[in-house]
Amino acid sequence: MLTLPTCGGVALLGFRIPAIHAGMTDGGELRSNPRRVDPRPAYDQSASRPEIENGRPASRFVIPNGPSVTVRTLTTSPEPTSGCPVCGSRELHDCLRIPRVPVYCNVLYDDRQAALHAATGEIDLVFCGACGHLFNAAFDPQRVEYSGDYENSLHYSTRFQDYATALAEQLVERHQLRGKTIIEIACGQGDFLKLLCSLGGNRGIGFDPGHVPGRSRLESGAELTFVPDYYSEAHAQEQADLICCRHALEHIPRPAEFVRMLRRSIGDRPTAIFFEVPNAHFTLSQLGIWDLIYEHCGYFCDASLREVFRRGGFQVDRIATEFGDQFLTLDGRPAGAGEPLAEPTTAPAELAEDVARFARAYAEKVERWRSLLHDLAGRRRRVVLWGAGSKGVSFVNTLQAGEAIDGLIDLNPHKHGRYIPGTGHQVHPPASLAANRPDVVIVMNPLYADEIGRDLHALGVDAEIIVDETG
Repeated sequence: MLTLPTCGGVALLGFRIPAIHAGMTDGGELRSNPRRVDPRPAYDQSASRPEIENGRPASRFVIPNGPSVTVRTLTTSPEPTSGCPVCGSRELHDCLRIPRVPVYCNVLYDDRQAALHAATGEIDLVFCGACGHLFNAAFDPQRVEYSGDYENSLHYSTRFQDYATALAEQLVERHQLRGKTIIEIACGQGDFLKLLCSLGGNRGIGFDPGHVPGRSRLESGAELTFVPDYYSEAHAQEQADLICCRHALEHIPRPAEFVRMLRRSIGDRPTAIFFEVPNAHFTLSQLGIWDLIYEHCGYFCDASLREVFRRGGFQVDRIATEFGDQFLTLDGRPAGAGEPLAEPTTAPAELAEDVARFARAYAEKVERWRSLLHDLAGRRRRVVLWGAGSKGVSFVNTLQAGEAIDGLIDLNPHKHGRYIPGTGHQVHPPASLAANRPDVVIVMNPLYADEIGRDLHALGVDAEIIVDETG
């Protein structure tokens, strides 16, 4: 594996750029692409001590002031308790175990003490060698309940708004959605459904137990109905020309059962489907370790996403990567009676290699980030982290960042003044930086670096930006 050159300790992690002056024009645009370095750290086998855990080879790394992370050799589990939730295979391989992660990354607290005592769970990441699916074998669905307190909207970011608008426009064109009915499963506050309806003059029905009435301001003439419930066969009477579901399938512990239920609900109707999920191959190949959160009990690659819908009775028409390859999207339709389904999809060989490399490099990347935070604290640099979503919450909890991070910044006003589960960091609006200027701003996703740089420039904040190059 490549040994990375160092540059003040930062080249190992990504890149750092000044927010203004050298890095930006007067208009707030980046003058040139900062130097990007392979983010995958070298893995020193001598740094680990082999152990045997439950009859399985393992290496345990103790992160100072943090959790003990168990990295297991990628071998088949001798007696898996159950099969893969996508394909049912028992060709399962242990990958990584992370204890004491927040059960919710997207539920914040009004009281810091409550945030410090937020519920935690365990991630026991398992890889299916047959279809390529990754899942948390330790996930307990009884511990997760989605309600109005669950706040994960990204639509306050112009970068994400641009992506969502372009995606909605593509769906309207691809599926000829004009004057049609659209169902969105797990619609949140209805931001994307509103886009689909306003662009094509469509009628929308959104299902989400966490929907808060009145949060979504409707365009004139938009016809939207929100049902504060999980979608199920009980709602099969609601007919649609397209059923859309974005970033929800990874939250469902038995996705194959869910997809079969969806197929039964559609029945004989020619309803198209569109699903979007995080791209597991991106997470693995780019070492996106902050994407591992308890709410995500499943991680789909191209093969496992295709397979779960094939087995569920759908024809898959299209799979694509979006948002800088961070997302996977699927377009499909119900297979007709007697229509032959596609051949089973198997995991590519290189995926297993990515899983093995991810498991080995996880703890070293954590240690490199911990060392950088320690260095910044030693130099009395005021550090804030931009983004109080799942990546940011995962980052501060995995590193047990404490006072090394002064607080988190987020555009979403519904997060302001509230506290992060686990570490108790408070979330502040960007405008607060003008009066309490940071020396360093950490950005977890490079796709937002330009937008954040422009926001800092507009605030007159001259801070150093450190971007985790993995996304």
